[in-house]
Amino acid sequence: MTNNRKILAVIYALLAAVFYALNTPFSKLLLNDVPATYMASFLYLGAGIGVGCMYLFHIKHEERAERLTRGDLPYTIGMILLDILAPIFLMIGIRIGSASNASLLGNFEIVATTIIALIIFKENVSGRLWVAILFITISSLILSFEGSGSFQFSYGSLFVLLATACWGLENNCTRKISDKSTYEIVVLKGFCSGGGSFIIATFIGEQIPALKYILASMLLGFVAYGLSIFLYIRAQRDLGAAKTSAYYAVAPFVGAFLAFLVNGEKLTATYFLALLCMMAGSVLVVCDTMVKHHSHEHLHTIVHMHGGTIHTHVITHAHGHDHYAVAGVHQHSHMAYMQSEEHRRAHQEGI
Repeated sequence: MTNNRKILAVIYALLAAVFYALNTPFSKLLLNDVPATYMASFLYLGAGIGVGCMYLFHIKHEERAERLTRGDLPYTIGMILLDILAPIFLMIGIRIGSASNASLLGNFEIVATTIIALIIFKENVSGRLWVAILFITISSLILSFEGSGSFQFSYGSLFVLLATACWGLENNCTRKISDKSTYEIVVLKGFCSGGGSFIIATFIGEQIPALKYILASMLLGFVAYGLSIFLYIRAQRDLGAAKTSAYYAVAPFVGAFLAFLVNGEKLTATYFLALLCMMAGSVLVVCDTMVKHHSHEHLHTIVHMHGGTIHTHVITHAHGHDHYAVAGVHQHSHMAYMQSEEHRRAHQEGI
């Protein structure tokens, strides 16, 4: 891979993070004129329509095996239902709470995804990741209270946490079908989840906004949801999932910074304390993601003559490697064991 391709892949990953970070502060502005459930609907519909147009140019190159099948239906339905609930909760949380807090609380999705993967899907969780979860949980608790003296609970934060819990479960559902067409998955998310939210908004009697706000919301959805996912996938092709996620981890912090610029939110000591805890947790998650263990074995056949008899011994050497891409540290472990019982006996007898 050339340096130019590496640089382009890094740009894709960072753009994916920045595009997703646009969601919270600009949704906060649009929520002044767009009801929360309709807002969630238009965001996903914008993603579905935008990526759907991209899919028209890609579908002729797609293999049939990449497309979703009937066996994928349970996880697909779960993904869609959770994608209906999550953005509704998020829009409510943003509307009644702080956009900067909502941006940082978005990282609680890491906690939800990990716990659900552990309890429901029986995945292994490292000690480093548990420490990261602790930091992110502390940060989320700090952001869930308002006021330096009163410690009044923030209902906006509660709704954001509900959204991240839904997305945590949705991530695990999507993981089960992640080897299928990403374009098809995003289009389904967009139209089905967006359509579901639209039906709910109509049923509960929300006032449909003016066309200009609908178009603005859909454009934001295409960029913050649809295009962000597309660029994320393009970055993965050259960087791999671990490195791409490392760059994508900047999204909540970009979103929090944009909240100060776009929404005029003040910097507080409580916010900075939560930011430090969230950053510590995020760094640990990235480090845990980028630790890769590789092992391989070598077989050595040793032939020698002793007392007029030819002896053959087979020795297997197992090598384990831990690569820490973040810190640039390489650890190497070596273990040798002898498979030949004859060889062990010969060593014991001093042959």
